Amino acid sequence: MTTPSKTREKPVKSPCVSLCALDLNDICMGCQRSADEIRRWGTMTNQQRREVLEELEQRARQQGLLS
Repeated sequence: MTTPSKTREKPVKSPCVSLCALDLNDICMGCQRSADEIRRWGTMTNQQRREVLEELEQRARQQGLLS
């Protein structure tokens, strides 16, 4: 008898909007990720990516990009 394979979760999609420019604080003006977050995105777990996405929303609100 075979055991059903575990369904793999799809990777959380990158928030990149192809407007790549870092501000004076090393935050991308397009996606709001830090340079470090951009660099590490490919090796992050989905949970880590979700945590970064939550931080991005807060950053965007602080910058007045979201209401």
